[in-house]
Amino acid sequence: WVPGCASGEEAYSIAISLIEAFAHRHRRVALQLFATDINESALEIARQGIYPLNIAADVSPERLKQFFTQEDADHYRVKKEVRETVVFAPQNLVCDAPFSRMDLISCRNLLIYLEPEIQRQVIALFHFALHPGGYLLLGPSESIGTQAELFDTLSKKWRLFRRTTARRSSALTFPTAQLPGRDRSMRYELDYAAGTSQD
Repeated sequence: WVPGCASGEEAYSIAISLIEAFAHRHRRVALQLFATDINESALEIARQGIYPLNIAADVSPERLKQFFTQEDADHYRVKKEVRETVVFAPQNLVCDAPFSRMDLISCRNLLIYLEPEIQRQVIALFHFALHPGGYLLLGPSESIGTQAELFDTLSKKWRLFRRTTARRSSALTFPTAQLPGRDRSMRYELDYAAGTSQD
């Protein structure tokens, strides 16, 4: 799950990295990522997977060839087989119902924009959303704060944490109001639990 995914670059980067990792191990895995954001305009850009040619400064020629096509004179597009691994959905991380049973949450450079108490609630929500032993990846200026019992630190440098089996945090709260986007994000979670995928 990639909350606060903006225009999708992080979600696609994770998808590509996982595809490469599984291929290296000669494993075929039904990969499914959820990427959410409060900004519908950003989500529409993400779904299209079209980016300017200057991404070549950050993406290797080998990856450009394998995972992108040149859409026109000014843009690359993420190949369909990669786009199909990512479901983009609207969600307010603070107010809407969370996903659950996740293996990995990558939430980089979002917490720094939240007040400390909201950060605490979001970290508790991530603990709930992950499988025991699931992984949390944060940005270089972010941490799990005072809730060290919820996660083991695997890499302080790379801000990589693993969910513990600690009891649910007292900071965890769930929405009680029906809010925009909640039904849709819940529907995606139910589809995932049932083993289906969305275009």
